[in-house]
Amino acid sequence: MNINKQKGFTLVEIAIVLVIIGLLLGGILKGQELINSARVRNLADQNSGIQAAYYGFIDRYRQVPGDFGSVAASQAMGVTIVLPAAASTTDGNGQLDNTLEEAAAVWEQLAKSQFLGGGFTPATAVPASEGAYVTDRVGPSNAFNGALVLTRNQGYTGTASIRLNLHMGRNVPVTIARELDVKVDDGLPNTGVLRLTNTDGSSTTFDAIEFLPSFADCATNATANGPTNTAGGNAAANSTDIYDIFDDFQDCPQVFVY
Repeated sequence: MNINKQKGFTLVEIAIVLVIIGLLLGGILKGQELINSARVRNLADQNSGIQAAYYGFIDRYRQVPGDFGSVAASQAMGVTIVLPAAASTTDGNGQLDNTLEEAAAVWEQLAKSQFLGGGFTPATAVPASEGAYVTDRVGPSNAFNGALVLTRNQGYTGTASIRLNLHMGRNVPVTIARELDVKVDDGLPNTGVLRLTNTDGSSTTFDAIEFLPSFADCATNATANGPTNTAGGNAAANSTDIYDIFDDFQDCPQVFVY
């Protein structure tokens, strides 16, 4: 009498397969966590390097990078400096102004004085438009290919005043933005030295390049009824606002306030 044996996986085999799948998933998640941590460290290191370069330049030349007139800067550095142009009305006034020309000039001068590296091409001409500034990439970019802007304005959330600040560029996911804030500051989007960007109304050029989308896309207000989007993006933003990681927004540019 022939007895047909039923074929299939044993419980032990199924358990081994489930363990392997769990290990693979754990490895993938851990790998993504390491990638995110590396991107956060990169953003923090970029800020530290640029801040050190900025003040190192001032210490050496007794001039503000980006504001240093091109003729005098060329003579002091021994290389050809293009920006800011000699006809600039804000050239040499002792501060970095909220203009595209000086925003481009600061990278050229820091690069050609050897205070800042990174592989970007220093400016060779005055940016003629917003599109030219973005396309030419006269300055460094963040890990998500967003252009960094060092300027002096109030384009950040919370209680704002006109201050020197570094806009860390666009395309930063909200989860990365929050982790960076927790790492270097207070973990809140509109207080401390690291905040979300905001259209400040003083420069439509900068606003179009770096300060969109609105604050409300990346943060929520911690109310008694649960998180709700703020009216957001203005100086009166509530200090209880928190990063909205639930909506997983992928464009949360931030500002380091100096």
